Amino acid sequence: MHGWIIIDKPVGPGSTQIVSAVKRALRTGGYGKYKVGHGGTLDPLASGVLPVAIGEATKLSGRMLDADKAYDFTIGFGVETDTLDAEGKAVTTSDVRPTRAALEAVLPRFTGPIEQVPPVYSALKIDGERAYDLARVGEQVEMKTRAVTIHRLDIVDVGAAGEGDELAEGTLSCSVSKGTYIRSLARDIARALGSVGHVTMLRRTKAGPFTFAPAIPLDKLEELAKARQLEKAILPLTAGLDDIPALSVTPDQARALREGRRLIGIAAPTGLNLAIDGDMPVALVEVEDQQVRVVRGFNVMSKEDT
Repeated sequence: MHGWIIIDKPVGPGSTQIVSAVKRALRTGGYGKYKVGHGGTLDPLASGVLPVAIGEATKLSGRMLDADKAYDFTIGFGVETDTLDAEGKAVTTSDVRPTRAALEAVLPRFTGPIEQVPPVYSALKIDGERAYDLARVGEQVEMKTRAVTIHRLDIVDVGAAGEGDELAEGTLSCSVSKGTYIRSLARDIARALGSVGHVTMLRRTKAGPFTFAPAIPLDKLEELAKARQLEKAILPLTAGLDDIPALSVTPDQARALREGRRLIGIAAPTGLNLAIDGDMPVALVEVEDQQVRVVRGFNVMSKEDT
């Protein structure tokens, strides 16, 4: 049971609640006790792809947090809220509504490396305190600009404000680097159009290598747990490492790596590799000058070893 369950998270629960649901499912199915963690926070108002790591896969959660992600999101024009989404209260309004042509024209300004200011209502820490905790008690919070990269930004759909070609909302699709706040992106796009706006819909369509293809809804998770068939939904630990070259090692070399020893004279691509013994993941390793050192070991045994 070391691997990934990909949940199609609904609007409502937060990421930690989904982790709790997976833990309950493991208990319900009688699978024993495993570490469980998620691979990238989704706010309660957001839905979509949420990778949940089980057992030794939790050692890869950090890599998942650093991975690129893709989203569909809708900007509602005319109102900016304090949280920059539909949960907050209105702080600024505008009668200006952009046209589709104007929206198309402004998107290149937000594609590629950009600077953005994260939302005040975010989990970023300011002097050791969560920004949203400070904001909720009325403190002035100054968020620092951060560099992020928007790899792709396209219009999916638009909604008219009434007669004419002015838009009440626009739905966009994007692929972004780690640390990108879609709420900030929506705010900045609306302001660049001479209006204001906030996110009314946010759905993650990809997280690292994971898409909707293997994702299951929460009710399916419960159904599989009660039938003791959770393994049908669990992807292997290595599914989170599809972008890493595989390095085959012998049983003796695998034992050395598990003991934290270096391997010498190994011909392998320089950089990060996945050492495997047969079909068993041994460790994430760094290769340099034909030397192999362990970055992260996996305590996974084959059925023959158990």
